[in-house]
Amino acid sequence: MSGKQIKLFLVDGTPGGLTTAEITNWTGHVLSARRSDLADLLKRDEAQHTGVYFLLGDDEAAVGDTRCYIGEADVVADRLRYHQRDKDFWDRVVVITSKDTNLTKSHARYLESRLILLATQAARLSLANGTAPLIPALPEADASDMDYFVGQLQIVLPVLGVNAIRVRPSRVLASVTVQVTESPIFYLRNAKAGVNARAQQIDGEFTMLKGSVVIGSWHGVGKAESTMKAYAAYRTQHEALLAEGAFVVDSGGARLARDVVFSSPSTAGAVALGRSCNGRVEWVSADGSTFGIWESRGVE
Repeated sequence: MSGKQIKLFLVDGTPGGLTTAEITNWTGHVLSARRSDLADLLKRDEAQHTGVYFLLGDDEAAVGDTRCYIGEADVVADRLRYHQRDKDFWDRVVVITSKDTNLTKSHARYLESRLILLATQAARLSLANGTAPLIPALPEADASDMDYFVGQLQIVLPVLGVNAIRVRPSRVLASVTVQVTESPIFYLRNAKAGVNARAQQIDGEFTMLKGSVVIGSWHGVGKAESTMKAYAAYRTQHEALLAEGAFVVDSGGARLARDVVFSSPSTAGAVALGRSCNGRVEWVSADGSTFGIWESRGVE
């Protein structure tokens, strides 16, 4: 398996604070900061360069509880000062530039368009962008370089906790070699509720697969306060997935129109069944093994 060395530097020594990220032998440079640290970010040289950026904020009504805006700028600092005044939803910013300062306006527009497209395909959050710009034409060599650049971002951004463009590895750009690790397919069935779901753990993420049938609407409310809170969270996820089209309701319930990543097999099971679920027990493979048994393989 081919490894990657990613260098993280906590600028102020605080986890979650101003952080830089680089991959060895890659010209890209990633800078992450809280909104409260924006003044410090704007003083850095990287912010004076051409680049692209993510604005991220918590939003319970959004897919994945996250709202995101993706943009580009000749001088990133100038655009971020504007967004400080005109956009209230974000509390974190990620700035992407090049260490060799060779990114041009055309490169940045290409990257912006590719990132918006990937974020739409990944559907892990709600995009605040009003439009999805067409991918601009670049010379063939430049387009190849930018595709490689995007491929590296698909590796480094999740390390920073940003999964906006994290799609299934099989869909990652051909210019980047990726080792895909997948579990067996697990099944969750409940004839009374009309549930017939399939899922796999793909590169460490529990993914319910396209075509799975889940409940069409959420009914569980719970009795204890803790249960009510958990059920409300599951209901919110179910309704958000319905709203953005991941679930398509028909007479037999709701069918997944695409693969959907969940934080755990229990969360996936609860959203599918409309009740609490012990995912490590209730998801079962074709040979009768539970997800929990598969997960514990090789552990003595």
